[in-house]
Amino acid sequence: MDFDLPAPLRDRLRELDEFIDTEIRPLQEQDDNERFFDHRREYARTDFEAGGTPRPEWEALLGEMFDRADRAGWLRYGLPKEVGGGGGSNLDMAVIREHLAQKGLGLHNDLQNEASVVGNFPFVHMFLEFGTPEQRTEFIEGMLTRKRRVAFGLTEPDHGSDATWLETTAKPAGDDWIINGGKRFNSGLHSATHDVIFARTSGEAGDARGITAFIVPTDAPGFSVDFHWWTFNMPTDHAEVSLRDVRVPRTAIFGSLGEGLAVAQHFVHENRIRQAASGVGAAQFCIDRSVRYARDRTTFGQPLATKQAVQWPLVELQTEAELVRNLVRKTAWELDRTPHLEISDKVSMCNYRANRLVCEAADRAIQVHGGIGYTRHTPFEHIYRHHRRYRITEGAEEIQIRKVAGYLFGFAGPRKGLLNDPPT
Repeated sequence: MDFDLPAPLRDRLRELDEFIDTEIRPLQEQDDNERFFDHRREYARTDFEAGGTPRPEWEALLGEMFDRADRAGWLRYGLPKEVGGGGGSNLDMAVIREHLAQKGLGLHNDLQNEASVVGNFPFVHMFLEFGTPEQRTEFIEGMLTRKRRVAFGLTEPDHGSDATWLETTAKPAGDDWIINGGKRFNSGLHSATHDVIFARTSGEAGDARGITAFIVPTDAPGFSVDFHWWTFNMPTDHAEVSLRDVRVPRTAIFGSLGEGLAVAQHFVHENRIRQAASGVGAAQFCIDRSVRYARDRTTFGQPLATKQAVQWPLVELQTEAELVRNLVRKTAWELDRTPHLEISDKVSMCNYRANRLVCEAADRAIQVHGGIGYTRHTPFEHIYRHHRRYRITEGAEEIQIRKVAGYLFGFAGPRKGLLNDPPT
């Protein structure tokens, strides 16, 4: 078996590094843009007087980064060639996301809002899979050029991972649909032009079928962004949304009527493996920085690196990083060759283990660095705050573990029904 990365991918990584060094790092270093990445980052990015949402100048800097990356052919690398992409595979994207995160904080790959020179565009994949020709024409290029911004409204005040119990409803009214309900942690609503709202259109609470996705303009009468939740990771774009008799046409249906959860599953599946790869990269950054600091720091007349109490936790983390890295790459390789639902359990394994790993690595980096590690002058608190949310969002780690159990015991997945003996 050959575990070397393909030569073309290694070449792409070198080219990517050259682009970052010549185009992105100079942009980060000019006009005091470093304030968005050094100890001032949270305050430089956050408009506290506007509900804790991102400052316009922060998003303008990200926009310039996007434009440079798009002109250089990097931004769309992971998208199909039919939308101007580079046709990058799941393995390509996993390796690239890890590579970028391992570089640490920077304009090339910001953790707080997943902005990267190599974009991760789950919504584009969703529109390619589920959108009508008219929806694809309106939204795909519009999202890539930021003329259309689409948010994702699944979670509700009383329902998170138990999405089949959501209480938002949509009822037919002639050729239209009337939506009533509420959404929580509705990401992207500070600037979104549209929101994908999941609502029950038939069936009973708990039924997987009967939930439909609707593309709702955020300026539609009855659509209200009530406030933004201040989160562990600021600035925030997680809104509380109310929908009161919001009327949308039948053409707003995204995917098939009653099959909205397939749209939602596609969204999280596209994200989970790449989030896992980013987690491995950020964890490796924390490990590498801790090792370097331990070698340089002298305590009691000897380098900190000579102390087993410092060595052993980092050895454990390095071992875990190596294990998870190989699982992520193998799973990404399989995603390029296997129907996704057949290996959904592997994606869940990658996701929850990588999310735990990076949180543990950031916490250990703080400990190794001592008092200075606890300050915002080191990046570890920022890494921890960002990645901690992924142990909850888009399927909490308990949901990921339940998915693995379902596949393992034959209650779900390709082995469902093959294990005939009922559990005792």
